[in-house]
Amino acid sequence: GDMNDSAALKYDLEASFPFTKNFRELVSASNCSDYQSRDLEIRYGLTKKQTNDDYGKKEYVHMLNATLCALQRTLCCIVENYQTENGVEVPEVLRKYMPDDCKEFISYKK
Repeated sequence: GDMNDSAALKYDLEASFPFTKNFRELVSASNCSDYQSRDLEIRYGLTKKQTNDDYGKKEYVHMLNATLCALQRTLCCIVENYQTENGVEVPEVLRKYMPDDCKEFISYKK
């Protein structure tokens, strides 16, 4: 993905979409360093219990931004990768979250 001005480092998680023969972003996470916290005045300071040399010195926090999950795109990816003629096979890692009647397979309704 594209990195904006505030991001010092960015990671994208992409998945395969066979129909379009393409990879698309599902999740994005950025380390914005102290770029945003300087503008928002979000800082932390040292207490008297810490070294006297640095007492009162304020530091700006580093901030992280992330999308949890692009749900619609994730569901489309699962359907595209696991669909059969009669329905959708449930990926092994998701089966423990599924109701008993469709733990392994979700049938298409006619």
